[in-house]
Amino acid sequence: MAKLSITDIDIKGKKVLMRCDYNVPLDKNRNITDDTRVKASLKTIKYVLDNNCPLILCSHLGRPKGSVKPELGLKPVADRLRELLPDASKVIMAPDCVGGEVKKLAEELKPGEILLLENLRFHKEETDNDAGFAGKLASLAEIFVQEAFGTVHRAHASTAGVAVQLPAVAGFLLQKEIKYLGNAVKNPQKPFVAILGGAKVSGKIAVLKNLIDKVDTMIIGGAMTYTFLKSKGITIGNSLLEEDSIGVAREVMDKAFKNNVKLLLPDDHIIADKVDAGAEAKEVSDANIPDGLIGVDIGPKTIRKYVAEIKSAKTIVWNGPMGVFEIDKFAKGTFEVAKAVAEATGNGVVSVIGGGDSVAAVNKMGLNDRMTHISTGGGASLEFLEGKDLPGITALKDK
Repeated sequence: MAKLSITDIDIKGKKVLMRCDYNVPLDKNRNITDDTRVKASLKTIKYVLDNNCPLILCSHLGRPKGSVKPELGLKPVADRLRELLPDASKVIMAPDCVGGEVKKLAEELKPGEILLLENLRFHKEETDNDAGFAGKLASLAEIFVQEAFGTVHRAHASTAGVAVQLPAVAGFLLQKEIKYLGNAVKNPQKPFVAILGGAKVSGKIAVLKNLIDKVDTMIIGGAMTYTFLKSKGITIGNSLLEEDSIGVAREVMDKAFKNNVKLLLPDDHIIADKVDAGAEAKEVSDANIPDGLIGVDIGPKTIRKYVAEIKSAKTIVWNGPMGVFEIDKFAKGTFEVAKAVAEATGNGVVSVIGGGDSVAAVNKMGLNDRMTHISTGGGASLEFLEGKDLPGITALKDK
């Protein structure tokens, strides 16, 4: 069911409560080290302000677990918003997210002004999805805009709870996430290629099982590879193995065979005696990894095979790196895949990048502007790819 977006309703002059994802990284001096999530909210913020609305922003930061932790306060976000929105008449930092003082600030807020509420998770009622707490948030405004894709898989007071108490619609960022992730899974242009990497099969079981029914090709990389290879009787040395997931790997491969889906695994590897920047990296020319050694990246033959397959795609979903890309000498596979996806995108392919490590690799290479869509939510994008209903989206008004 399609959901109403902020452009589908008349918001002119109305007080708007907007849930953002300002869970940003901070250094020891509480400076924001990556403001991507703040910038991602600006389009919707500007639209609200342009419609002569008073705007109340709310978010969590970190995991304070229901207690006030000053080091997790949102003041750095308020400061950054003031820098990014020099034309905004005022960005006011609230002392809390609920209570008499906050209520008064919200009531006095003028059109074009912004009130940023303090960290929602300073109250345990937020993560408990407490109806009373949601009601206090809802009482501050007339319309609710959901813009925090990174939290919509959680049934919290500020995601699901508020949305049933106010007219609730999607902001531009959430709308884009629904469009690209939704279309990639439900209505992809073919051939549809999924690239799945990362450490563990167990963390991606539902994604593997959901996508194997929809893709033309599934490319496997990262440490999860070794569980697949082991299930085929291939030696993996001391590489990461999930014994409990060998059955799942076999099931996915069997289903791929039955569905006539190409499931690609590495033909060669980069190996080392330990996962460490000081370790010596070597190539092993076939799929078997010698005893005592660890697979840390895909090898050159595999890179060529994966890149060729990426070139044939019309839709690409990528979640998870090909190796230990944080260490430069083990990063070639991930970076070559990233370059191939960027080149394919330049040729008209729809590319959707989800998952923190894939996004980090793309950003590290400066390729983020060359992808169709980079998801802002790791856990949420995974659950979307699993085909799950996400509470923070389900609660929005249907078109």
